[in-house]
Amino acid sequence: MQQSRLNQVETADNAEDDPALSNVIERNIRTIIHLRLKATHERGLQDRIADGITSFSGRMVFVYVHILWFAGWILLNTGSLGVRPFDPFPYGLLTMIVSLEAIFLSTFVLISQNRFSQEAEHRADLAMHIGLLTEHELTRALQMLDAIQDKLGIENDEDSELADLEMETRPEDVLAEIHRLQQRSK
Repeated sequence: MQQSRLNQVETADNAEDDPALSNVIERNIRTIIHLRLKATHERGLQDRIADGITSFSGRMVFVYVHILWFAGWILLNTGSLGVRPFDPFPYGLLTMIVSLEAIFLSTFVLISQNRFSQEAEHRADLAMHIGLLTEHELTRALQMLDAIQDKLGIENDEDSELADLEMETRPEDVLAEIHRLQQRSK
């Protein structure tokens, strides 16, 4: 049911496509949106609760609510409103409540950050895979172009980097070189 709804939205969106964008770009944008919506729908109840609390606590409304709450609490407990103070200065109960709130809020923020970190790791893995695949495809295309050039009898420029570019790039070699150069610069 979710998939058919997403297809309906995509079909409706296609009617309003921007003619300045290529179909590939629009397809990629739709794919990214679809993957994000899918990830959002696959979150469990606990993650949705943590994200909701984190989202609310990161807004100015949260600050305004707390300003009103603290001001009301302090006014009630100074005795100036004619109410007998239930938490007189130094407001021990308020301090405990705020401390507990801080503990829980930081835990909710950490839960959300952990999930965001996992999503970022998945995206990085995908980007690396696509980068490696692109590198392999480009290397192969250069090798084919070089073979065509040889077959046509076209001379290679001796100063050309073509031979280097035609070599397969191994990620572990690149990482080792990055590490070596970083160690040298320290």
